[in-house]
Amino acid sequence: MDYEDAVSFLGRWGVFEKTVFVLLSLSVISNGYVGIAMVFLADIPPHRCRLPLNHSFPLEEVKGVLMLSRCSRYKQGGGFHGNQTEGCVDGWVFGSERYSSTIVTEWSLVCEDGWKAPFTMTVFFLGILGGSCLSGYLSDRHGRRVAFFVSMAIQTVFSVVQAASTSWEMFCVMYFIVAMGAIAKYCCGFILGFELLTSRARILFGAIGIPYAYALGYTVLPLFAWSIRSWRWLLLALSLPGLLYVPLWWYIPESPRWLLAQGRIEEAELILRAAAKKNGVMAPEVIFKVEDVGLIQKAESGPTDRHSYSWLDLVRTSNIRNMMSINVILWIVISMTYYGMSLNTPNMDGDPYINCMVSGATEFVSYSVMWFVMLYAPRRALLPSSLLLSGLLLLLLKTLPDDLSEVTVVLVMLGKTLVTGAFCFLYLYSLELFPTVVRNMALGALSMASRIGSTVAPYIAYIGTYNKLLPYILMGGASVLAGLLSLLLPETKDQELPDLIPHTKPLVR
Repeated sequence: MDYEDAVSFLGRWGVFEKTVFVLLSLSVISNGYVGIAMVFLADIPPHRCRLPLNHSFPLEEVKGVLMLSRCSRYKQGGGFHGNQTEGCVDGWVFGSERYSSTIVTEWSLVCEDGWKAPFTMTVFFLGILGGSCLSGYLSDRHGRRVAFFVSMAIQTVFSVVQAASTSWEMFCVMYFIVAMGAIAKYCCGFILGFELLTSRARILFGAIGIPYAYALGYTVLPLFAWSIRSWRWLLLALSLPGLLYVPLWWYIPESPRWLLAQGRIEEAELILRAAAKKNGVMAPEVIFKVEDVGLIQKAESGPTDRHSYSWLDLVRTSNIRNMMSINVILWIVISMTYYGMSLNTPNMDGDPYINCMVSGATEFVSYSVMWFVMLYAPRRALLPSSLLLSGLLLLLLKTLPDDLSEVTVVLVMLGKTLVTGAFCFLYLYSLELFPTVVRNMALGALSMASRIGSTVAPYIAYIGTYNKLLPYILMGGASVLAGLLSLLLPETKDQELPDLIPHTKPLVR
């Protein structure tokens, strides 16, 4: 008997499964806006030097337009024809047409301190990296449920503290901790849902529940930002919904799989009996026999020789090494492009609130279309076509005249839709490419590699404040190259997953 056989009396889609599905999916909504919120929290309003009497501004070219300098002024008596300039020694004057305040206006993160705004987002992604490393250890050591709620509390509490930051440095430290809590909550919730749900519900949870909840958070963000123009109150409004998750403690149980792995059979049976009661079915008198638990644990742990494999096996043989190298590049490029386009929303033509909402709504389209196409299209054709088409659409922006701003927005959103779908698909494809004995290590390494792309993305978006087309040229060119490189990967659709390294399919020559 394995675990799935032991809990088959629960059925496939009862009240218990629906409750777990909905509540754990809803917990991901905040992940959809916790990072992208920087689009509004750190937007750079129009600004100029604060001028005393008898001062004037030099001219500078920004995005191809000649305008008054934002970072310098003529010295007193220098006049328009003098060449003696100085920085904004008396501070800046910021426009308030769109925001009453952002962290940029709060701490004057412009000109020589302009690097600090994108670096704030880099700090967030470094926190994501740290949280990704810790979440697995915490959930394995202390339980999925405990780790899930502790990380949720960390995200909520430190988000509130972040809203009260008294300096940019304090804001960054809080953001790092918030990022760790957010990704740990996401990972622990994902694992908890997979282990609580049965096979059919598990597929829906990973393909529909989690992605749709993330997209919902992304989509509602501009509604909050449009209503609340102060960064402190906006951040507080985005943080407080975390308190609504407190009652989940009484509705989300611990993973019976994890309890069995710890030898806590009675606790696992109590949870399953409560689940059976919710589903209106009768649980057997004995769910797990002591002699069966050892067999279940052995089945769950996989091949007994997998512990003999290490990270070196990802580069030891030429086939796995080449496969890994290509995937590292793909994960970096796709992550950079996805977050670069998401964070570049304020630099696009048109209203940033509408652009952000449309960008979030494209996520629903991406996940739905990709899930449908994956059922029928070859794996090897899906990733190259998504990346190549997305890259070509972004490169096409260079040829459009400036007066076709609506067409520009449409092409950007189509490119964003394709990249989002490619990002979603890449998780599945990578799992199918690598053998069982190194699959978890490969996915962990690739996930860490993707953080390289995400930490670069804020600076890609920052370039857009000076040249609105250059970010799209960089991301489009990288996507085209990644799409061509992905043509080397083998087909995996409807094929048996490789178990050992010699079973791995070779690259296409």
